[in-house]
Amino acid sequence: MANLSVNICGVQFKNPVIAASGTYGFGREFNEAYDISCIGGISTKGTTLEPRAGNPVPRIAEGSSVILNAVGLQNPGVERFIAEDLPFLKDKGIVIIANVAGSTLEDYKNICARLDGLVDMVELNISCPNVHAGGMALGIKPDNVKEVTGLSKSALSKTPLIVKLSPNVESIPANARAAEEGGADCISLVNTFTGMVIDLERRRPVIANNTGGVSGAGIKPIALRMVSEAARAVKIPVIGMGGIATGRDALEFMCAGASAVQVGTANFTDTLAMPRIISEMNDWLDRHGIADVNEMVGTLRLNG
Repeated sequence: MANLSVNICGVQFKNPVIAASGTYGFGREFNEAYDISCIGGISTKGTTLEPRAGNPVPRIAEGSSVILNAVGLQNPGVERFIAEDLPFLKDKGIVIIANVAGSTLEDYKNICARLDGLVDMVELNISCPNVHAGGMALGIKPDNVKEVTGLSKSALSKTPLIVKLSPNVESIPANARAAEEGGADCISLVNTFTGMVIDLERRRPVIANNTGGVSGAGIKPIALRMVSEAARAVKIPVIGMGGIATGRDALEFMCAGASAVQVGTANFTDTLAMPRIISEMNDWLDRHGIADVNEMVGTLRLNG
């Protein structure tokens, strides 16, 4: 078997396959289907300082090879996460990445301060297209990315900071560099694209929020391009995501420059997607005589 362990910002993962935020909850439901200790890590459901009820329903819709969601960061709040979900995840022996969000800059700083030293990494959600305050606005312009990153990093003395980038921007390389300049230890991308599904009979958007975040297999080529651009723009590690459904998909993202990957929508279509992807990665590496998955990172050779 190939060595699948990876080290990102001094944090050791048993393999590079991480559950993406918002698609895996806090792991309990999937643990009923399989022992989630087999995965590399989990990026938790987006967590805020106070509990949130999320957006009105309907807030999920299907498209061609994609789904749209406008859940709106429904979560129990950081204190319940610390009291109820964190102990469960710690018992699983996986890397715990707390995905955090806020409506103001101070929200981001305060939640980072509360989680410092309690989790393995913090992932800053500044790119959620489904909320009406904060988040999306902070993730579009490089200056704002740098500002919220710097403020959040100032509250973290023990825990590495990942900044999750939006694809709904003018320049992925510019925003990646802004996160790095702000003090990010790592970046992750891509978050969902903004999209719409229409009910033609009613002539209204299917989702109550009108638009939602587009994810799933259909976005993979765009996500791969953006991960490749970001990885060539910064010196810090990159975690890639966007339409990963197979071991080959995951290895393509690593070839493009990602040190690890996050798997999201595939978990909805195949409950066992993540353990299968880990197995498929190992099989591909074995067939190609590659002893260490880290040898794949950044090996993409661009044409021309």
